[in-house]
Amino acid sequence: MPEFVSLALNERGLMGAYKDRPAYQQNDYIGWISRAKRQETKDKRLSQMLDELEVGGVYMNMKHTASAKK
Repeated sequence: MPEFVSLALNERGLMGAYKDRPAYQQNDYIGWISRAKRQETKDKRLSQMLDELEVGGVYMNMKHTASAKK
């Protein structure tokens, strides 16, 4: 995991929510963020991931019932 992603997860208190996701989702998020060429795009994708983890029930802008907050 890139350090800037780890820092962002820890700053927002979302590392637990990230680790609760299935391994394929964790890998998808990291790969999706890392593949961006421009820093602006990386930041936008990181923000989307953090927001989705915070809200729960969403994965890559799709409904994901298994991760919904209870």
